[in-house]
Amino acid sequence: MIRRKKQGSLIIISGTTCAGKGTVVKELLKRHSDIALSISYTSRPMREGEENGVDYYFVSVDEFEKKIQNGDFLEYAKVQYGMYYGTPKREVKQLLEEGKDVILEIDVQGAQQIKKLFPETILIFIMAPSMVEVKKRIKARGKESNEQIIKRFQTAYKEINEIPKYNYVVVNDVLEDAVEKIEAIFISEKCRVDRIEEIAMENQEEIIHEFLMDKDFDNSTSYHNL
Repeated sequence: MIRRKKQGSLIIISGTTCAGKGTVVKELLKRHSDIALSISYTSRPMREGEENGVDYYFVSVDEFEKKIQNGDFLEYAKVQYGMYYGTPKREVKQLLEEGKDVILEIDVQGAQQIKKLFPETILIFIMAPSMVEVKKRIKARGKESNEQIIKRFQTAYKEINEIPKYNYVVVNDVLEDAVEKIEAIFISEKCRVDRIEEIAMENQEEIIHEFLMDKDFDNSTSYHNL
């Protein structure tokens, strides 16, 4: 009998700009009710269609910096346009202790900080099919200036150079295919030997004796051939 560890797994999903990582995460959560999403804190303004406590916890810069001083984050970073993003420590630890697998959708900088704290963390990097496709998706938004688009491209190229630090890379060309690949990663990770807490084996002599006494067993078979 195999008994697996009760502690949940921590799964980090990062990716370049416009790789569709948010869409991938939403689809995974839709399919797997046993997986929890850690909601990050941010100091950036709320965008149209976003909801506080669902997409992010939106706080002021002062509130965020107070949380930093109080040690409330597993990791935090000041990223594009000087905005803070951070992963809440208490909520994540509580979910893991409850045995839930937890997804963090964070950048490469935060991913490495958390990997140091939790070496067993599963790191998955989501990529768009090409940078040409990234450019197409950014322009389709129609919300950013040329200067902002250039900054996004520069950041994307830096992030791609961090891929060797991840466990897996998934190209998000067709959403269904990308999600299925990540689900396959989840399954393979559950089968890792270091995820097993104990293997309880029954007594060998007792099992052999029961086998020999089975009325359907062919007694002509030599015991030594077992």
